[in-house]
Amino acid sequence: MAETIVTPLRPKRPCPECGRPSQRATFPFCSPRCKDIDLNRWLSGAYAIPVRDDEEDEQEATTGTGDRS
Repeated sequence: MAETIVTPLRPKRPCPECGRPSQRATFPFCSPRCKDIDLNRWLSGAYAIPVRDDEEDEQEATTGTGDRS
C-alpha cells in the first residue's frame, strides 16, 4: 500500500505563553497549563482594550449625557 501524506489543517505555531511547539489537543497552546494561564488572564481582566479619556468625552458630547455645570 502507498503511504498517504496528510496535510495539517493549520500551520504549526509556537505556544503564545512559553514559545514551545503547540499541541493538537490544546491548540494554540502547548499544554493544559499554558491554556489555563491564558484563561486566568482573561478572567482576571489582565487582557483589556484600553480606552482613552477623549473617546469618553466625545461619546458624552454626542449623546448629550455629559455634565454641564
